Parts: sequence; structure tokens; C-alpha cells
Amino acid sequence: MKKLLLFLVLFPGIAFAQKTSKEKKQVIEYIDSHAGELTSLSDEIWGFEEMAFEEYQSSEALAAYAEANGFRVTRGVAGMPTAFTAEYGSGSPVIGILGEFDALPGLSQKTVPEKDPRNDGAPGHGCGHNLFGTASLAAASAIKDLIEQGKIQGTVRFYGTPAEEKFFGKLWMIREGLFDDVDVCMDWHPGDVTEADVQSSLALVDYYVEYFGQAAHGAADPWNGRSAGDAVELFTTGINYYREHVKPTVRMHYHIMDAGKVVNVVPDYGKVWMRVRDNKIDGMREVWKRTEEIAKGAAMMANVDYKISLISGVHDVLVNRAGGEALQENLEYLGDISYTDEETAFAKNIQKATEKPEVGLDASVSPMKDTRENPGGGSTDAGDVSQVVPTIRLSATVAPKDTPWHSWAVVACGGMSIGHKGMLYASKALAMTMVDLYTDAKLREAVKAEFRERLGDYQYEGIVPPGPPPVPENDASATNK
Repeated sequence: MKKLLLFLVLFPGIAFAQKTSKEKKQVIEYIDSHAGELTSLSDEIWGFEEMAFEEYQSSEALAAYAEANGFRVTRGVAGMPTAFTAEYGSGSPVIGILGEFDALPGLSQKTVPEKDPRNDGAPGHGCGHNLFGTASLAAASAIKDLIEQGKIQGTVRFYGTPAEEKFFGKLWMIREGLFDDVDVCMDWHPGDVTEADVQSSLALVDYYVEYFGQAAHGAADPWNGRSAGDAVELFTTGINYYREHVKPTVRMHYHIMDAGKVVNVVPDYGKVWMRVRDNKIDGMREVWKRTEEIAKGAAMMANVDYKISLISGVHDVLVNRAGGEALQENLEYLGDISYTDEETAFAKNIQKATEKPEVGLDASVSPMKDTRENPGGGSTDAGDVSQVVPTIRLSATVAPKDTPWHSWAVVACGGMSIGHKGMLYASKALAMTMVDLYTDAKLREAVKAEFRERLGDYQYEGIVPPGPPPVPENDASATNK
């Protein structure tokens, strides 16, 4: 990383563009003037409550909005019916922006500060993706407005990316070459803090283990059975013993999907959904392969057959601090989000219900942090995008401080004014930073130079199974969530 350190010395506190340029003021005004329709679009997606590869209404709502606003929309890209791109302009630079819109199972919730489902057992936007896709498309639309008026030149491309919560749709978009001509990509995520996100994420792999045995009567002749249920238990026991012998950065999760149907039958089928994570892709791969050996060992002990099926996997995020510096200046220009007394009370009631300190919302602009070696946290297929194109990332406050993520509490905030304010704020910060990228070649080159230095000689290869994406018509297991 010597070259990177030299780069940062040569370009300390990068300030490439005027914070209050006319173009930046115009994108702010554009988003403010469209706030009502953007809020309605976000709420519409919030109400659809659609999960991975089933986001037909959500995807169409975003695509139709883009089309109505003059974008060239291509639906069903990379073999995924709910994936699309929306593009405007021509030539270089090409600036991309990511938008997600899938929900999570079992989190349906009303916009009230206590757990109260809208539809029992239904999905809900516990990661704020109704806000995510809408804000990113709003930023792209503000940039489109500038290109249309001849105030900036280049191409803006919005990526409607499905299935981030399970199958990681961006992997198939990368495989199809949809990012090959992009100069820089923008990304954001709803959170409980507002900051330029210069932390990495965890690399991850998902796979299924299936066991195939012989059914028999549990009392009359169990000796004639070979139990797939035993294999499931032996596999998960092996994983739990293995936990003592992995590095602290490793995370392993499993979900037993099938281990038998009734108590008096030796089960002939079992299925486990297995997930492995680590800070870096190489560390994750090592643990991944060891867990597959444990799966094989469990089959041998139970005397059953087994099958391992790759679902997909994601890389860790490749941080870009040069882009983060530009984003940070725009955040500081926008300043803090302000809230009403009613919104603060709502936030504190959320915290009370989730047993968190009742401190309300933190929408102050955080100083740009040092990039940690061990970031912790979750995983995202935006990490793979960051491995093939320089990616600038943002977090914006849409929920109270320390709100449990992937929970009903995030859903409640995402369907009301707290979430709406964070969404509109994010769209402004993204659009302002995109203005910088279009108008300042020096910034673009600095972002690209850091990307090349951090990537080094690593050759990206997506962790994606051969064949089409596992949309329901292609993979029956895709509906088994």
C-alpha cells in the first residue's frame, strides 16, 4: 500500500469541486421540488413487501418512474425479470448508481412505534430498501435534468438490483458485463448514522447441504433406516465445534430447512442452508471449504448420500477514501437532518420498545472515520461492484440510534417521515457528489487511482453458480425462504 500512502500525501483533504456550485444547488432544488412524488413512490414500494426475485411490483414502479422521466429503460437484464437499468445521456464519463428494493421475510409492520404487523407473517422493509432504490433513482433523475439542459456531459445509469437480501442479484449483472464501461459507481444504505462510508464489509458465501437416506418406521424397524436427520444434526454439531477454531473475524450461520416431517419416521431427506463470512475473501474461502468437508463427514457418519449446491457469495467492499472525501464535503454542506418533536418522540418510543437507550435520532454529519482493518457488520453484493468499478458509499439516518436492523422497527420508520427525510437527504448527497464526478476530471482520476492501488493484482471472479439466476421459474428452491 506504499503507493496509496503516497497518493494520500499528494492529495490530502481532497477538495475538487466548489461545494455551492450552481449545478449542486440545482440538484438540491430538483429533489425538493419532487419530494412529494418520491415519498409516494417509496411508500408504494414499502407497501408491496416483496422479497428476493419476487419484487415485480416494486421493480416496475421504479422502472415506470424512470421511463416517465425520460430514461432509456431496459427491463429483465442478466436473466432476472425484476432487474433493470435506466440510462440517460451519452459518452463519458459514465456514472452508475445502485438501487435496491427487496424486503425481508416476516417483518410486516405498521408505522407505529411498537410491534404491530400490517399483514401477519408477511415480509417488510427491515433494511430500508424502499428508501434505497427511490433515493438513488431520485439522484439519477436530478443528474439527468442537468444533462438534458446541457449543464454537464456524460451518461448516468441507474441499476435496479433485485434480491440483495438472499441471492445477490448484482453478481449476475456483473457477470453480464453491465458495469464494464462505468467510470465510478455510487451506493448508499439506510442506517442510524449519516456519514461517508469508508468501511469495508464481510465476504460471504451461501450454500445448501442436502442429505438423502432411507425412510423406515421409527419403532418397528429403525435398523432399516438411514437418517438424513442424523446427518443434519451431525453437520450442525460439527459446525458448532469448529467455531472454537476459527479466527474472531469469522461468522458462521445455518438454518435447518428440513430434518424430517413426523416423529415416527426415520427421515430420508434433510436440508441445511449454510452461510460463512470473514473480513476478506481469502479467509472466507478457507473456512467455506472446511465446512464443506464437515458436511461430507456428517454424510459418512450417518451413512447417507449428500449434495452441496452453491447459492452465491459476495466479496468484501473495496473502500474508496478519495471518493469519500468528496462525499464528506457535500454532507457538511447539507448539514444535519432536523426532526419535529413528534418524530423525536416516535424514535424514543421505538428505542423503548426495543430496549435501547432513549436518545432519539442521530442525524449529525459524522466526521470521516479511519478505515478499520476489521470492520465487522454485514455483507453486501455492492462489495462485488466495488471490486470491478470504483464505488463511493454513503450511510444516511432513517431510524433511531442503535435500532436493531432487519427488524420491525426499521420497517416502521421506513414508512413514515423519519425514513422519508433520510431518503431525500441521501438523494441530495449522492447527486451532489455525482456532480463533482462529472465536472472534475481530477477527482475521477483520483478515485480510479485509489481503486487500482487497492485492487492490486487481484483478479475478480464472482462466487456465482453456472447457469441462469435462481429466479422461481428456474429454481424451485428459490421460493423456499
